[in-house]
Amino acid sequence: MITRRTALAMPALLAATPALAQWQPDHALTMIVAYAAGGGTDVAARTIARFMERELGQPIVVQNRAGAGGEIGFTELARSRPDGYTIGFVNTPSIVTLPIERRPRFTLNDFQLIANIVDDPGGLWVRSDSDIMDFAGLIAAARQRPGQLGYGTTGVGSDDHLAVLALERATGAQFLHVPFGGSAQVKQNLVSRAIPIASMNMAEGLTEMSQGLLRPLAQMGNTRWSEAPTVPTLKELGFDVVEGSMRGMAAPAGIPPEALTRISAALRATVDNPEFQRIARQQFLPLRFLGPDDFRKELEKLRDGYQALWNLHPWRE
Repeated sequence: MITRRTALAMPALLAATPALAQWQPDHALTMIVAYAAGGGTDVAARTIARFMERELGQPIVVQNRAGAGGEIGFTELARSRPDGYTIGFVNTPSIVTLPIERRPRFTLNDFQLIANIVDDPGGLWVRSDSDIMDFAGLIAAARQRPGQLGYGTTGVGSDDHLAVLALERATGAQFLHVPFGGSAQVKQNLVSRAIPIASMNMAEGLTEMSQGLLRPLAQMGNTRWSEAPTVPTLKELGFDVVEGSMRGMAAPAGIPPEALTRISAALRATVDNPEFQRIARQQFLPLRFLGPDDFRKELEKLRDGYQALWNLHPWRE
């Protein structure tokens, strides 16, 4: 039964509910990217930021905090004030492997996950004029020069790094790891002949492939990516190595629910926007949207798998 007191209170309750759901930022947001400018994560972040600005009605300032395999940027995001004005990208596997291999000032529980956006399979790349013609030739070259054939990655414990370590275990070949702060630096050093091989995500090399600068030897998805249908997977070549980088958005744990709801809605609207999807295709961004619960489940599954791998074969350089 509705009493007189309840009836009098109802207008205030009804007025409060939309206010809670319609949290609106009144100044610029910061989006932290834990890798160098020009790489795959940075390109995706800046594209997404432009569309989210329209939804939120405020600028979004992208800040690159590269270094230590993502640790610097992830730490800054985790330790930021959870007021809704700082968001950032989290990348696999680093977001779950860093707490396994060292003692950073964050764990997965220090983040409120918003959504996963991109799932980019790994790849092995050489220059287009390289005398390494295919994956078999790569392994043969590494066996002829054990520990001397350098390959660039985005850091120790990155998906790029872990993939090559898995190949070393499977083939007996030995490579020389050359870590960088981001995929843009990896590409630059590959094109300039400073390194002969790059282990980096497929989307990060397709532009240079179309320009005739780079050539992929293999990709690391479960199946061939539609944007590179002629490139075999490692599974097809007889090696059960599946690696890649999920790139999603997160906020510091403790963000107000109304801010989380508003930002999540803006991100969902961005990913559903046909104009964004068109640009994503132009940038070779393999989209895979996962909501916060499914995203967390995926990350926890990866974390458990990498922990088991670390217990058997710790990666240290």
